Amino acid sequence: MNTKIKPQPIAIDPEEQTIRSLYMESLHLVERLHRRLLDVIKDEFDRQGRNDVNAVQALLLFNIGNSELTAGELRSRGYYLGSNVSYNVKKLVDLGFINHSRSRVDRRSVRISLTEQGQDVAETVAKLYDRHVGSIQKVGGIGTDEFTNMNKLLQRLDRFWNDSIMYRL
Repeated sequence: MNTKIKPQPIAIDPEEQTIRSLYMESLHLVERLHRRLLDVIKDEFDRQGRNDVNAVQALLLFNIGNSELTAGELRSRGYYLGSNVSYNVKKLVDLGFINHSRSRVDRRSVRISLTEQGQDVAETVAKLYDRHVGSIQKVGGIGTDEFTNMNKLLQRLDRFWNDSIMYRL
């Protein structure tokens, strides 16, 4: 007698399915928002007729600001959202936007800071953000409460992802 066992359909928890759908939408939005931010920064530089740095480099310069740090610190502090930080730092040094010097404490380490030209780029991004702050509530309808809630949720997601890495969840 040859009887085949039919696989039983797996019961899918409706709440888990809803969370899956919302989680995937959130991931998509986070990726899209980062790309859109880069588009906004690129557009600002295009309006000024500047093509000496790209949007990723401009954002990197903004995040360095008045600090003096290492490329490793850029990554660990979350200032840089790309995989090729070394390439962009080298390119920005070559273009005269970043100073670099060996650390006095650890000669293997290179400290970086902005040149006057790099500070100009960072200031352009800062002014763009200031314009946004002045209009986001009126035009975008996003106020203090919405930003507070969104930031809390994004921090919790960041903590969850960090825990996933650290504890291999």
